[in-house]
Amino acid sequence: MGKPHPVELRERAVALVEQGNTHTETAKRLCVSIKFVNDMVRLKRETGALAPKPQGRRGHGKLAGVHDWVRTRLEEHPGTTLDELLAALRRERGIDVQRSAVWGLLQRLGLSHKKRFARQ
Repeated sequence: MGKPHPVELRERAVALVEQGNTHTETAKRLCVSIKFVNDMVRLKRETGALAPKPQGRRGHGKLAGVHDWVRTRLEEHPGTTLDELLAALRRERGIDVQRSAVWGLLQRLGLSHKKRFARQ
């Protein structure tokens, strides 16, 4: 996903339209698309602000509702590997996700650690 245009550019686009320029003239002058100018004028009219909306799906993924379950599971079975946890999620919770998603969840929860069996 790309980065949103700066607020300064958004403000300039709306200001040029409010000064009487057409959307096409404004788009050419600022080297942006006509759709961008249309969207900014509509956003300003509807919300009164030009700040970009948050991007991404923070907190809405497949694993959003299983944080407590994962913590409890790892407290009960501290030697659980990532693959075993992935299999348990599929079997017990019906959640089919990639291994990297479970690894990211463990990192966000502060539960990831490197097991060093050779030193034990």
